[in-house]
Amino acid sequence: MSSWKATSASEAFMDRAIQLARRGRGATAPNPCVGAVLVRDGKIVAEGWHTRFGRLHAERECLADARENDVDPRGATMFVTLEPCNHHGKTPPCTEALIEAGVAEVVVGTRDPNPVAAGGVEKLRSHGIKVTVGVCEQRCRDLIDDFLLWQNSHSPYNILKMAATLDGRIAARARKPEAVSCPESFARVHELRAMAGAVVIGGNTFYADNPSLTCRKKDLPADFVQPLAVVVTSRLPEDPSRFTLLRERPERTIFMTSKTAARSPQADVLRRRGTSVWPLPGRAGALVLSCGFERLRYDCGCHYTLCEGGGRFAMALIQQGLADELIHFVAPRILGDDAAPAAYSGREATSMAQALDFRIAECEHVGTDLMLTLRSR
Repeated sequence: MSSWKATSASEAFMDRAIQLARRGRGATAPNPCVGAVLVRDGKIVAEGWHTRFGRLHAERECLADARENDVDPRGATMFVTLEPCNHHGKTPPCTEALIEAGVAEVVVGTRDPNPVAAGGVEKLRSHGIKVTVGVCEQRCRDLIDDFLLWQNSHSPYNILKMAATLDGRIAARARKPEAVSCPESFARVHELRAMAGAVVIGGNTFYADNPSLTCRKKDLPADFVQPLAVVVTSRLPEDPSRFTLLRERPERTIFMTSKTAARSPQADVLRRRGTSVWPLPGRAGALVLSCGFERLRYDCGCHYTLCEGGGRFAMALIQQGLADELIHFVAPRILGDDAAPAAYSGREATSMAQALDFRIAECEHVGTDLMLTLRSR
């Protein structure tokens, strides 16, 4: 259950549109995810969302749903998370569909920042359609953070996942691979893996957990391709056969490492197994990660990554400005052990004024845990 509550009917309808939009997240890349609902007499009579890149936009999906259910859209109100597009792309302008359908009012969550597609509000108003802008605006804008990043940078959209106890510990002091969070949170992580083009971890996690980094979500489609496994470390493995990734899918594994390590005999052994070894600028413990992430996007076609490393890797991502979204699971458990590894570590801060601030975008109960979705301020 989310902590966000609608304070008006308009917010409740937009909240439903937001929920629908999220169903398309990942599949619509590099386009934004968008949701829409059609409302008449205070009730939702049709719904739609952008289901996949190249397919109908949310507004047209919603109108199609209305037709299938013998609902006449004339005089109705459509709530849509993003300003209806006003240009010919892979599909015709959604503004034309709304005008032709006779919709009386359109409520928009946020304006489209893309100048090519913008102008929908003005087009609708010029045809006598009432338009309201800004309902649940911040939440709707959060939906397109990934789209904005793809438009304005060379990086994939990086989601940093962390699960910790109430006292901020991600494992016991022995660092055994034990579950911190509940099964429901574990299932959520695999939903994120299903969306990601790559799962990225640090070297400490690789050596301590020997993970597979596969998506084990139920009911995966037959053509599902497992995400790439990416390990960021300056210490390459001496015996690759010891590790699950390098036994079961070496050709889907990438090591991001120092230039020195990338020229080592260990790197040659990995490459002979089909594993990629990418040199990054910087020194051991302080690699410039942006170079590797840009290569993931352009060489491997990754629009999303899910980063699951330990405390030092998480802090490196945050400090290098590469954690675009933080999913933090809080388990209602306390270790109370100062020697147990912390969720975020490796930084010296002498006062609270030096703390790194985040904004809580969503807060939701997942099983016995609390799932926080955060973004940088």
